[in-house]
Amino acid sequence: MFELDHIAVVCADLDRGAAWLSEVLGVPLLAGGQHPRFGTHNRLLGLADGLYLEVIAPDPIAQVDGPRWFDLDNAPQVPRWGNWICRADDLETDIAGPAIAMSRGDLHWQITVPTDGSLPMQGGYPTLINWDDMAAHPAMKLPDSGCRLLKWEVHHPEAQMLTKCCKIRGSMVNFLPADRVRFVASFQTPNGEVTI
Repeated sequence: MFELDHIAVVCADLDRGAAWLSEVLGVPLLAGGQHPRFGTHNRLLGLADGLYLEVIAPDPIAQVDGPRWFDLDNAPQVPRWGNWICRADDLETDIAGPAIAMSRGDLHWQITVPTDGSLPMQGGYPTLINWDDMAAHPAMKLPDSGCRLLKWEVHHPEAQMLTKCCKIRGSMVNFLPADRVRFVASFQTPNGEVTI
């Protein structure tokens, strides 16, 4: 059983991605940090229910030996939904890729990353994560933004298979058949409901 942890906007430029998401939701994002192993950096936004949003982009000053995660070697110039991440006790699957250890400050986690940096099933299958200490989870440290995720839709040609193999706790995540992979998120914000 998986549990939604956070969702990510990807963009070739962090400032552009953060400005776009902030404008759409009507709230500012906060500084995140760097991921030296994969040459990326991020900004964060706390959501209700222990969730958070991440805008992640290649760090232009980072030196990287190997592919970036979340397919960020192919980061788009225009911000878009790029990935969704679920907590799981068991990270061993045939789809998600091998689990690797990561840390930043007091955050320590295991996360699945395919060796080529791609996304499992073009992002249809979630990246899996296991935090060493949930008390240090990013959402616990982020201030209340007044935003709540209402639903997360994964539109995918193999939606039926994903529905069977991805058992997600709660009813917020839905898989819908489509010709191409795309994501749709709906939020309650201080300015009303927003769908991206």
